[in-house]
Amino acid sequence: MSLVTLLPFIVLIGAMFLMTRSAKRKQQQAAAMRNQMQPGSGIRTIGGMYATVKEVNDDTVLLDAGPGVELLFAKNAIATVLSDDEYNRIVHGIEHELKSDADLVPDDASSLTETDEPAADASDDKPIDLGKKDAAEEPADATAEAKTDEEPKKTDGDSEAK
Repeated sequence: MSLVTLLPFIVLIGAMFLMTRSAKRKQQQAAAMRNQMQPGSGIRTIGGMYATVKEVNDDTVLLDAGPGVELLFAKNAIATVLSDDEYNRIVHGIEHELKSDADLVPDDASSLTETDEPAADASDDKPIDLGKKDAAEEPADATAEAKTDEEPKKTDGDSEAK
């Protein structure tokens, strides 16, 4: 066999090796995260349920999902361990204190366009001329003449151009 024939198989095996290696690394990181769980930390399960860890065993975790609700889950069912700020924001709706007010972005663009000078023509209520004329400004007979000129003339069906 030549090298050209073996090259696609070598590339395929290399790609499979890289994919399994990255998947194995992700599994190891997830297992390490699950092993670092402690009672009192907030978690999210793979089903999307938020709860607080009450007790950690070898293969299972006892979760407190609410007053009087304790659930037993497999450790593999824990998707993420949340920080206290993130857990309180999601579950209780409690926002942590912002570090500074200077970092806030305004909700509207008015603060970006405001100037200290008052607008010069803010008190003038003059209508803006857009080049259109009102019907009241034109004479009544001029509009009637314009309408009659625009209408096509009707004939009785005889045409002169035979």
